[in-house]
This record gives sequence, structure tokens and C-alpha cells, in this order.
Amino acid sequence: MAKQNIYMPNYSVGEDCYEEIPFITRSYGKKAIVIGGKIAMEKAKDAILKGVAGSEINILDFLWYGGDSNMENIEKLKQSPLVQQADMLFAVGGGRACDTVKTLGDLLDKPIFTFPTLASNCASCTNLSVIYNLDGSFKEYYYQKQPACHTFINTKIIAESPYDLFWAGIGDALSKEYEVAFACREKKLHHLPLLGLGIAKTCTSPLLNLGKKALEDCKNNRVSFELEEVALDIIMLTGIVSNCTVHQNQPNPEDNYYYNSSLAHCVYYGSSLIPACEKHLHGEIVAFGILCLLTYDHQLEERDRIMAFNRSIGLPITMGEIGLLEADLSTVAKKAVSVIEWTYVPGNPTAEKFIQSIKDTDAAGRLVLEKK
Repeated sequence: MAKQNIYMPNYSVGEDCYEEIPFITRSYGKKAIVIGGKIAMEKAKDAILKGVAGSEINILDFLWYGGDSNMENIEKLKQSPLVQQADMLFAVGGGRACDTVKTLGDLLDKPIFTFPTLASNCASCTNLSVIYNLDGSFKEYYYQKQPACHTFINTKIIAESPYDLFWAGIGDALSKEYEVAFACREKKLHHLPLLGLGIAKTCTSPLLNLGKKALEDCKNNRVSFELEEVALDIIMLTGIVSNCTVHQNQPNPEDNYYYNSSLAHCVYYGSSLIPACEKHLHGEIVAFGILCLLTYDHQLEERDRIMAFNRSIGLPITMGEIGLLEADLSTVAKKAVSVIEWTYVPGNPTAEKFIQSIKDTDAAGRLVLEKK
């Protein structure tokens, strides 16, 4: 096998974890530029400034990341004199803010530290970014040489984050075990993906067992054991799994593997082309995509178990709940078969089978709704 550099995410967690910034960053320089979402930076600014007070860390400024993780915003930030002066970049906010800054840091070869203000995805600790087109549709993945040097998870800020984003984060995290296990099938795996597969199997139970209570605590802006565990599941567990997968070209094609995501995310990427789906959150659509994957794979008992959980916390179980119509499915499938995930679907996947799994999932979901 070719040589590999393996990086695992490091993190601090807790209501006062920003106090660790000077210690954690001490070897990387003294000048930091904070880049992130406008609301996210408003929420984190005082805590960050308090965390570095009395230290040698100098915060040069707080810059808006541009509103989306596209190359146009990244190029604008590259031209900023403050970004160029900074020794290190602090990424504050949700997935798109973190993905923007991670890509920026990789292009500039500057160390990145992430400060997720939402438990909505694992972007703050992964070594890949989702890059979008200017119209908001999915463009490509950008792979960094390594993940952020450290992630600071302030549970007080997470507890005060928007309920809907935390809710959608549970939907996104639910995909990890099912997508990884599905994509690994029939593959010859070595140490790193085997490690990821093992960790992926720990991702589901905290969400099912603690998710409902964690959501109640988020709604009430309350830090709790359940909220912290679910936040760590969404941000760190799934992120560690993602960092254990590498899209690579092995000498033997049968040894190639990729399991960062699979058919559940194919549903999302296809739906990104449908205007009616734009008002729905990433994790919301992925939650429905999980059900489609389980249907596609004939895991109907497990699909019905996850469908019941989705229903219990309001995640979608039908096409209509995410704005999809049957007439849209050919467009969704056309996009799905073009993304990297499709290449690593086990067996002989077809667009027709993919479309049928969405239809069958929708039919099962509508039956559940009719019984209520």
C-alpha cells in the first residue's frame, strides 16, 4: 500500500472550553483571524475574547465568511490582508463556514481551529469540505491534507443554538452507521477503514436513546448530559469516522473504498437541484435518505424502526415532507449517479432501483401517517 499520513481530530468540550485556546494554540503563532457566520460570531465573540484575555494571542478581527462554501468566497478571503497576516485561522459557525475556512487554510497552508456553534454536522473536525456552486447546488468535495488542528465545542453555545439545526443534525448523524456499513460491503478493508467502520457502529444508539431529551434541552437552552452526548455524536463521532475514509486509487481497483457517505446523501445531492427542496435542511433530507437506503438494501425492519424514531421527533418519512414530487425523481437520480458515492454502492446499482426505493419509502411513510 502507498504511504499515508493519519490524522485524528482533537477536541475540547464544555461550557468553559474556550479557556483552553491559549494552551492549545501556543505552538502555532500569536495572530489569529476569526472567520465565520455573522450570527455565530456574535454568539461566540465574547467567549473567544474572554478565552484569550491575558494571553499572547491577538485576535486581528472577525470576518464574515461570505454566506456559502463556494470557491468565490474562498478566493475573496484569500485576498484579505488580515487573512494573509494571520498565523492561524479560527473558523466559527456551522458546516458551510467551517468548510470555507478549512479550504482557505489548506490553500494558504495556515493552521485551522474550529469553533462549531451548532451541532448540525461534523464539518468542524473533518478533512473535507463540501463546495457548492453559486446557485447553491452541490459542486464537489475539497479534501484537505489534514483536519483542523483542534475543535472547541462550547456546550453553552450549542444549547443556545437554533432547535431546528440541532434537530437536523440528528438526522444527518443517523446516516453514518448505515451508510458506512452499506458502502463497506464487498470491500477489502485495511486498518483505517476498519477503524472507521467500528466507530460508525457507535453512532446510532446515542441518537435513538438520548436524542429526544437532548432536543428538549436545546429548546430550553439547557446544558445537560444528553445534549452534550448527542452533540459529541453529531460533531465528533461522525467526524472521526469520516476521517477514517480516504478516496484513493489502489493498485488493485477492488481494494478501493469510499464510505464517507452513500445513498442517503445521494438523495440529498439530487434534491439540491429541486427548488421546492431548498427550504429544507441538509440533515432533514438525509434523514429521509436513510430510509431510502434501508429500503434499497431490503432492511425493512430496520427502516421501520428508524422511521418510527424519525416520526417521534418530527424528521421526515415521506417525499412530501421534503418537497419532493414523483416527477422530480428522474432529476434526483441523474444527479445521484454522477457523484462519487454512487461509484461505491455495492452490487450493480441502477437509477431505476434507486428511484423505486424512494417511491417505496414514501409509500411506507404515508401508511404510517395515515394510521395516526
